[in-house]
Amino acid sequence: MGYSQKHKAETHAKLVKLAGRVLRKNGPEQLTVVELMHSAGLTHGGFYAHFKSREMLLVEALGGIFEEAQQKYHRLGDGLPPRRALKNFIDAYVSSAHRDSLSGCPIVTLGSDFPRQSRAFSITFNSGVKNLVSILAGWIDAAGTPNSEALAASILSAMAGAIGVARAVSDKRLSDDVLKATRETIKGRLSLRHGQDTKSVRRAALDFLDAP
Repeated sequence: MGYSQKHKAETHAKLVKLAGRVLRKNGPEQLTVVELMHSAGLTHGGFYAHFKSREMLLVEALGGIFEEAQQKYHRLGDGLPPRRALKNFIDAYVSSAHRDSLSGCPIVTLGSDFPRQSRAFSITFNSGVKNLVSILAGWIDAAGTPNSEALAASILSAMAGAIGVARAVSDKRLSDDVLKATRETIKGRLSLRHGQDTKSVRRAALDFLDAP
């Protein structure tokens, strides 16, 4: 690959990553081409050398967000027995750190946005959710629990809903109670030990959120 092509590819990747940050933080409606190009130190006209439309950028950025989420999911269970991987995942996902951060699961941050977007955006979102469910289902199946796909979809929905509610309520005690109750209920469904190792939970949550 020549210098110009390499430079173009690097610029393209940079724009997708910047768009992903805006998309995750503010939603698709707040992503403007002018502001994106300005933040990248580029002119507005240069945008169309990389993307046919703003919509194509949104779809590619969304795909990148879900790819990052898949990598985080895999890291939480990397090299661990399936039951330990499940416990790590539940403790990291349904945590105060995830509640207080904007860099967690895209199902939570973007779930309410995709119905108003294009068909291509919705297809990418649906595909991303299915891939995340499959990772969770793999751990559940390896742990010897039947109906892993249906159970994984139900559990992921419950966890995402709990984070959404915990973020929405202003009473911190109630918010913490929502998270705790959800963790205990899901672990009960999977016959996992309830207790938490505070240090290991914090490490798992930070890894899930890619915190420094």
